[in-house]
Amino acid sequence: MDIDSKETKSAQKKNFDFVDAIRCISMIGIVIEHCGIVPTNRYSTQLELTVETCIIQLFKFSTIAFFLIGGFLINHKFQEYTPLEYLKNRFKKTIKPWLFWIIVLMLLMTLDRYVAFMKGSDGGLMTSNFPLYLYTIAKQILLLSPYWFILNFLICITILLIFKKQLYNLWFGLILALLSLFYSVNLYNGWLETTHTTALFGFVFYLWLGVYFNRFYDQVMHIIKSTKWAILIILVLASFVFAVAESNHLNKIGISDAYNTLRFSNIIYSLVVFALLLKIGNLSWIRRNLHPRETTFGIYLIHVILIERFLPLIFQPLKLKVLEFNVWENTGILLFRFLVVYIISFYLTRLLSKTKAKWMVGN
Repeated sequence: MDIDSKETKSAQKKNFDFVDAIRCISMIGIVIEHCGIVPTNRYSTQLELTVETCIIQLFKFSTIAFFLIGGFLINHKFQEYTPLEYLKNRFKKTIKPWLFWIIVLMLLMTLDRYVAFMKGSDGGLMTSNFPLYLYTIAKQILLLSPYWFILNFLICITILLIFKKQLYNLWFGLILALLSLFYSVNLYNGWLETTHTTALFGFVFYLWLGVYFNRFYDQVMHIIKSTKWAILIILVLASFVFAVAESNHLNKIGISDAYNTLRFSNIIYSLVVFALLLKIGNLSWIRRNLHPRETTFGIYLIHVILIERFLPLIFQPLKLKVLEFNVWENTGILLFRFLVVYIISFYLTRLLSKTKAKWMVGN
């Protein structure tokens, strides 16, 4: 028992030299992706379309990297706790704050409708069938907003807990990998809708891969460290070009979800970038200044509220005709929106984490 405890502590110590950097960079990419304001594939020239695709693709590794690092972190907890104990801890740290911010967003959306009702421009939503309206916005938030990925993450964890005895079985991993690749093929065939909610089992593999990586940490890191920098950088650039080319092809053949995270090319790109981030390792300035261990989850929860309810207060009065702007102007707007959202989310999370309300951000 003492040996197991020492091994767990040793594994945890190893974790923190790179986890914080990957967690922080991935969250930056996720927030950038959600701050987009222009519908994709709307530019008239191939150059602008390609630039748009490159900008979108740059941080497209973030979601898969987040599942990988999530699996890496939960591996030792799977061994320490029973499934019931683990889920109980998850409720306190994850589900409780997640539900809180969903309710906050619902209340803000309802308040918006009430103000419209008082001004006579509600369209009857507040009076005709208010329970249906509440059900509609709850469904929209749960299934169509970024909050869906928290639920998806929890479902993925539950699946791994159910098959805990097969956790280190390569055949189990292969089955999960095939499930993920199914969604890559589905993009071209349209057997299922390509919204992220239909990809319910598409991300379990990356959580499992993170668990497997934790189990064989020393062996994996030996391979990563033995790989030359030039080779990894070339692989990143090649996979990036491949991913951009696939998105351009999907756009040309009329696929509406041309930037889907589970594209085959993006899976490769995400895994190669993850390997590069592992080789980079610890970025101490990120830990010192951005405190990803304490702020990452709070940023994710709060940034949704800011994008949905706060940014429109800034941009709607400006009446920007973004569809008439070029790709560079819209990229500038994207970066401005990101900076506003990320900075406010970061400082709100830091503020809440220093109070009794720290449970709201999972601390």
